[in-house]
Amino acid sequence: MGIIKNAIPILEFDTEQTAVISPVHENLQLNLPKKCVFAFLGNCIDEYADKSDTKQVSSFISVTKSYPIYVTKYKGEKIVLCQAPVGAAAATQILDWLIGYGVCEIISAGSCGALEYFEEGTFLVPAKALRDEGTSYHYAPPSRFMETNERARMAIEKTLVQHNMKYQEVITWSTDGFFRETKEKVEYRKKEGCAVVEMECSALSACAAFRKVIWGMILYTADSLADVERYDERHWGGNADEYALTLCLDAVLEI
Repeated sequence: MGIIKNAIPILEFDTEQTAVISPVHENLQLNLPKKCVFAFLGNCIDEYADKSDTKQVSSFISVTKSYPIYVTKYKGEKIVLCQAPVGAAAATQILDWLIGYGVCEIISAGSCGALEYFEEGTFLVPAKALRDEGTSYHYAPPSRFMETNERARMAIEKTLVQHNMKYQEVITWSTDGFFRETKEKVEYRKKEGCAVVEMECSALSACAAFRKVIWGMILYTADSLADVERYDERHWGGNADEYALTLCLDAVLEI
């Protein structure tokens, strides 16, 4: 079909799968295991790698930094581990690269801002994401929302039940504009049903769907925008990131 044109560039979509620069254009001798944890968890992945049966097998090299690509042995199965960078464009670039080198069952995790009155560190499962970022429009035709993969959601929810945790499916607002979450826009998104806000979910979901792989996400609440008159940083999720990594590892085995 090719390019679906529009007067507004972000609303154009090209159906062509092959691009000038392929995710595997370096032709690395790298064949990654199919299961992957690609998570926004600070130093947790590096710390886990240091104290477990984990080896670094490659790196994704960007201008900002190099991201180690690990393979760990968890409950008898090999799983790729990689830290995800904040922001839809950067995160999706690495996800597309990982998919190119073999991963096809991926679980991500990261913090989100609460738009409703959730306690800090509450774990949530995004069922769909409002596409208020630019990257997803390069992987899926224009739409207001991007649904997450059902198979991945079921694996995540099964894992949460196994951990004796309550969970809730939510709609998340994925935005590129961290400092552009105005009072009016927050209220607007809440009226649309968005319970939390983050920066990558819709883009990662679109990329995975375009590449025909399974991807899902675990969110945990950090700061709160529930009261637009009094923003509360709280403790940015506290120690929830450490537990989130365990949930990711267990969930990816359930896919």
